[in-house]
Amino acid sequence: SFAYFTIKDRLPQILTRVIDTLHRHKNEFFEEHGEKGVEAEKRAISFLSKLRNELQTDKPVTPLEDELPDAALWNQYLDYQRNLPNGSGEPSWFQSPWLYVECYMYRRIHAALAQNPPIDNFDVFKEGKAQNFFESQEAVIALCTYFQELLKNIKDLDEKQLQEELFKLLQVSLWGNKCDLSFSAGQDSSQKSSPLQSLENMVPYILVNDLEKVWSLLVNAKKNRTERSNVRVDIILDNAGFELVSDLVLADFLLSSKLADEVYFHGKSIPWYVSDTTKHDFNWTIKQLGSANHMWMSRCGINWEGNLKKGVWVFCDHMFWTLPHDFSSMSEVAPDLYAELQKSNLLLFKGDLNYRKLTGDRKWEYSVPFHQALNKFHPAPLCSLRTLKSDTQVGLKPGQGEQVQASEPEWMVSGKYGVIQFDAGL
Repeated sequence: SFAYFTIKDRLPQILTRVIDTLHRHKNEFFEEHGEKGVEAEKRAISFLSKLRNELQTDKPVTPLEDELPDAALWNQYLDYQRNLPNGSGEPSWFQSPWLYVECYMYRRIHAALAQNPPIDNFDVFKEGKAQNFFESQEAVIALCTYFQELLKNIKDLDEKQLQEELFKLLQVSLWGNKCDLSFSAGQDSSQKSSPLQSLENMVPYILVNDLEKVWSLLVNAKKNRTERSNVRVDIILDNAGFELVSDLVLADFLLSSKLADEVYFHGKSIPWYVSDTTKHDFNWTIKQLGSANHMWMSRCGINWEGNLKKGVWVFCDHMFWTLPHDFSSMSEVAPDLYAELQKSNLLLFKGDLNYRKLTGDRKWEYSVPFHQALNKFHPAPLCSLRTLKSDTQVGLKPGQGEQVQASEPEWMVSGKYGVIQFDAGL
């Protein structure tokens, strides 16, 4: 399966890169922290080398031994895996659900650093994320320029034109999800060309296209809002770099077009899946734009800083997003987060990992309804914007998946296809 190749090839590559990154920063650790920094680096590397060996030799998954706030939840989840009626008893790297061991690897990478001060705040993936951002400069400039031109006459757009612009920016945000460093095992995955030029040609590759449903939900929410109730959209973020910029432009459009009054962004509380967005990445990206020497880029960055200051944009990170659980167990494991999401008019889930967690990462029949696969996860109406990079997909028309499969055997994992998949909830 694709899961097998991921565990066998991609994950060890990612671990090797992490070890290499720490090696390369040895002098920096020494300059900043003296011998203590170098000692911490050595301990972290030895921890990660041991982890890589466990992975490659299919050793049992071991309980976490750190004192971090989520350790107990992880260890409970390991017990749950051990006691599954159809399981093999002791979960090991190649005899366990892919989603679980992949998340577990990133949590162990975090532990390798978190347990070794003074380098405990070092993000081993930061360079890659920054590089992706800088290598996508042309695309970022094209998008910021387009958007700032659009803002000049946004007040004069009629409903049809607003709808067209929303659809464009949702598609840019969808295809921005191609820029994923965990998928390319950290190889260059930047967005080189203007994302707006190719949208028309990409439409046939959207297997489920619920843009109309998203539009009518937002328009109705806008019509029905009262003095006291704001229209709120939540974006559950995926990758930093170009994808994040496309999400920020979309969020700004929602506010500027009055389709939403506030946007909440949900990021990761620890470095995750190589390029996932943390609070640091979020703030860093907005600062980079604000200080860029390109007029429209810096205009975007400065406006976005303003949105955060005014409180119409809010960044939140919650431990739940970096646990191994499917979203169907959120109401039980993280009732506070579930209650927060219930305040939203629309949840936009970005990317493949979020899709896997929405659908429980199972080998569904392609035509199983999305609503059914969500397994009672319905805090609010939600939409998944996802390019396919793993072999789980639901909500297709009968025969649609088989038809694509016949012409393109790799369709589920190539990142060439996408979905804009909506579920109205209860």
